[in-house]
This record gives sequence, structure tokens and C-alpha cells, in this order.
Amino acid sequence: MVNAFIQERELFPSAMPFRSGFLQRDKHEIYYEQCGNLDGQPLLFLHGGPGAGIAPAHRRLFDPKRFHVVLFDQRGCGQSRPHASLVDNQTDALIGDIEALRKSLNIDKFVLFGGSWGSTLALAYAIAYPEHVMGLILRGIFLGTRAEVDWFLNDMGRFFPEAHDRFTGHLDAAERVDLLANYFKRLIDPNPAVHQKAAEFWASYETSCSTLRAGNRHMGGAGALTMARIEAHYFVNDCFMPDNHIMDNIGRIAHLPATIVQGRHDVICPPITASRLAAKWGRKAKLEIIDAAGHSTFESGIAHALMAALEAI
Repeated sequence: MVNAFIQERELFPSAMPFRSGFLQRDKHEIYYEQCGNLDGQPLLFLHGGPGAGIAPAHRRLFDPKRFHVVLFDQRGCGQSRPHASLVDNQTDALIGDIEALRKSLNIDKFVLFGGSWGSTLALAYAIAYPEHVMGLILRGIFLGTRAEVDWFLNDMGRFFPEAHDRFTGHLDAAERVDLLANYFKRLIDPNPAVHQKAAEFWASYETSCSTLRAGNRHMGGAGALTMARIEAHYFVNDCFMPDNHIMDNIGRIAHLPATIVQGRHDVICPPITASRLAAKWGRKAKLEIIDAAGHSTFESGIAHALMAALEAI
């Protein structure tokens, strides 16, 4: 079936973390958990967004006998505290959190596993600390550039016009001239009636465009607020990286093996970016484009390719 999601029976069994806790960083408490085998291959899972957070389903991608999996909620996300906070929330701080977490867990090197914004953060950390990375498994490549943000806000609507109309329709006509600035203004408004409604329209827009088949997928609650507010915060600040930072510094990690899994019909993060990244990376990068897939981790072809990459380690 086209665009089928992976079946639960094809994932590894659901299991609770063998250890979890909080890492104190600046004014933030970073929630993290460890799963699988403490003596296994260390692997760090990096969630998307920015602002999405981790979920129990993410643990089920990894063989608990083979991997020592570390998952954490980035600043302001999920169970990290304070919730939806933008204070000291920028890319360098997240890189610092990863390094502090690595040290606190006495891990020398790990495999980085991330999709969408998780791929951005994995690449940014690897560029900063290549000596602590064994390899990368990446999905739905996003490099944090202004052109990619403009695509997300405007051009994605060429493929999902209904979702884009709902997204822009939440703003007044005059506000639609600058979607990002005016959404961000609402998302940081102290009135919950203002910021929560804006968050739900933003998050639902992204969720509705994440799979091959379109759908009006509503996202609400605390998850919508963290995704929308933190994502917009990063977008208005060019993801807190110099323009073209990752591509300009790919030489620092070109010696590391990488598997890049990309949905051919990924409209959120179009495959041209993954193709350019793999070409710049060179012989150590393997690009696998999945024909019947969009952006979501759990679309069947994407999930199977990621699990095959894990098996090949």
C-alpha cells in the first residue's frame, strides 16, 4: 500500500528506559533517558522540530540488545523544563547540552541518529565535535538555511494548498505579508488564547504536510505550543547559524560514514537538499531515496531503511 505506515509488529518491542533523569544546564533542566543495552553501541537520538520532543515510539526503532540508546528532550521541549521556554535556547546551547550529556554518561563516541531538525543538530554537533562521533544516520535533511525556511512557509503550499490556506487564514490579511514575523508575534504573546491558537494552526500545517497523502491533521495541546513557538524562534533567527554553515564545514566530518534516508515526496524537506549534502560529503555518504514516502519517520519505506541502516552498523 502506498504511503503505509510501518506496522507495530515490525518495530522492536516497547520498553521502558532503564534509566532517566534531568541534566541541569543554565536555566534549563534537560530530560534524558537511556534504553536498550548499557554495554551496547552508544547511539544518540535527536528529535525534530525544533520543538517536537521525543516519544515512546522512537525507542522502538532500535534493537535493545545491540544499542545503548540515549534520547533527550531539547530545551523547552517534552519533559524538559521550563516548558516552551525561549531563554538561552539556541543551536550552540543545544550542542553544548549534547556534549555535557555525553560527558555525564561517560560515552566516548556515539552514532548520531536524527531526522529533519534532528539532522541539522546532528550535523552541527558533529562539525563541532567530530572526535566524539562514530557515524551518522540521517533522515529528511534540513540544513537550517533561510531558503529552506522560506520554502516551508510559502512554497510548500504549492503541493498542499488546502493546508497552506488554513495556515495563512489564521492571520489577518495584512499580516500575511510576513507570515513568520506575525506568527512569531502571536506565538510569544503572553495571552494563552492568542499563543495557543496560533500554535495549533502552525503545528497542524506542518503535520498535515508530513506524509505522502494529504490530510487535515490537527495538532493541539502542549506539543503544538513547543513545536510552533520554538520552531518559529529558530526560524526568525536563521537557526542561530551562519548562512550555509553546514555545507561550508562538511570537510570536518567527511571522513565519517553517513547514511541519508530521504523520502522522494518529502515536501517539508525536499530531496534536493539531501542530494547536495551527499554529493558534498563524498564517498563516505550513502544516499537512499525512498520513492513512496514523504517526510515522516514512520512511513513504511523510511522506517525500514532507517532500521536497515542500524542493522548495518
